[in-house]
Amino acid sequence: MTPTEDLRFRLRKLINERIPSGGTETDTNFLDSELDMILGEASSVYVAASYGWTEKAGMLQGDIEKYSAGDEQYTMTSLKDKLDHALKMAAHYAQFEESGQSSYGSAMFKVKPPEVL
Repeated sequence: MTPTEDLRFRLRKLINERIPSGGTETDTNFLDSELDMILGEASSVYVAASYGWTEKAGMLQGDIEKYSAGDEQYTMTSLKDKLDHALKMAAHYAQFEESGQSSYGSAMFKVKPPEVL
């Protein structure tokens, strides 16, 4: 697939890689050149999203999951939960390619009313 500005924007949205207000692509996990490489290797934007989520899963690192300071207690998302989410998102977008769907939406069908005597 040939990378374009629109496809890169769509891919960033699908893999939850928004450039922060006033920021640049360096403030995200993927540079535009990396997204272009992913798009170039993919047959659709959904396959690219699946690749992106798989790569994001590989980038995850463990953090402190729970700590307290006085009466306050903080619980962070565990590494396992983050990894499960990233891999489920990768599988979700891979499913679009397998099912032949090109976008979200519904299908229209025609119903033939029965003949009444």
